[in-house]
Amino acid sequence: MTVAKEALRQQMLLRALWRDARPGVLAGWTRDGERFTRGLQAYQANAGALAEKALAAAYPTVQQLLGAASFAGLARAFWHRQAPVRGDIGIWGEGLADFLADFLADAGNAAEGPAEEPYLPDVARLEWAVHVAATAADRDTGTTIGLHQLADHDPTIIGLQARPGTALVLSAHPVASIWLAHRPAVEHQADRFDAVREAFAQGRAEAALVWRSGWQVQVAAIDAVDARFTQQLLLGATLGDSLQGMAHETDFSFEAWLLAHLPRGWLTGARAIPS
Repeated sequence: MTVAKEALRQQMLLRALWRDARPGVLAGWTRDGERFTRGLQAYQANAGALAEKALAAAYPTVQQLLGAASFAGLARAFWHRQAPVRGDIGIWGEGLADFLADFLADAGNAAEGPAEEPYLPDVARLEWAVHVAATAADRDTGTTIGLHQLADHDPTIIGLQARPGTALVLSAHPVASIWLAHRPAVEHQADRFDAVREAFAQGRAEAALVWRSGWQVQVAAIDAVDARFTQQLLLGATLGDSLQGMAHETDFSFEAWLLAHLPRGWLTGARAIPS
């Protein structure tokens, strides 16, 4: 088969998988058309269940918030929009937050009003960050300077190093409180949603810090000032530039920031940043 014919066959396969072409059309391109058609039908029948299972593993809180039936429909719709491009289904699903945001925007426009759960996309972003942290491979971060040696180095040429998988999710909604309230360890507590209700009543935005401690992923809400400094460091800014950016923040103290984050264990040291 020529390269052109093989490319066309693959294109038609994708169309058939998404029910955009009749299976019988593609079956004519195979040596075993009838067997291929049966296999295609089986794949189509199982794809939705596979999508739901894969997304539920990465987004358990979103599933709880939506309910099982609605989440199943979401998973199938997302599979149609963004099919896996790699063999490992466990790394599929990163775009769900944007997909949810588009869906809620369309729903809000159709209803001529705001969507009922505008926090869902940010909860999804937080859950994906948790998923990434949980599966991040331990690796050498290139640390050459211990945290106890920071005072001995020029802050304008060094940056702090984070443990693999560390992330910061900024939101206009109390996403950390929502996520923490849905953890198995607190699911039987009668007051587990009190903090969430209080946060919504106050209209409180939250920045959620995600990191892994040992094999356990941790999530904590940090205040806006802390988040601005932490975000700069995670983006790769030098310690000097990050401190300069906080020069007008009267509520910020680097010493207090360091003492608050050192026990969490996501800071591994520092390294020189080439100019």
